[in-house]
Amino acid sequence: QVQLVESGGGSVQAGGSLRLSCAASGRIFSINDMGWYRQAPGKLRGFVARITSGGSTIYADPVKGRFAISRDNAKNTVYLQMNDLKPEDTAVYYCNALINSNRVGDYWGQGTQVTVSS
Repeated sequence: QVQLVESGGGSVQAGGSLRLSCAASGRIFSINDMGWYRQAPGKLRGFVARITSGGSTIYADPVKGRFAISRDNAKNTVYLQMNDLKPEDTAVYYCNALINSNRVGDYWGQGTQVTVSS
């Protein structure tokens, strides 16, 4: 059974920084893409950033230049460094990963709250 567990959320003032972590555990043969999504109140879940197993990255336009995604393949962990946070970044942040367990599956974490005050 595969699990993704996020940590690092919290409350911060505008202009501040937070670092999210997401660790995958369980019966894992390999992990393909890993990414972060977010869902603000009253809105649909949306893409934030993604990183391939080889380290290639892609970002949503609103976070380009402020957020950085990285991963530690030895620890099966993906990170999201968030700098210059804005009130509009307030959301529940979800980790996502394509994991080869007994088969390739699309897994989600439980979410971690990020609140940015002005």
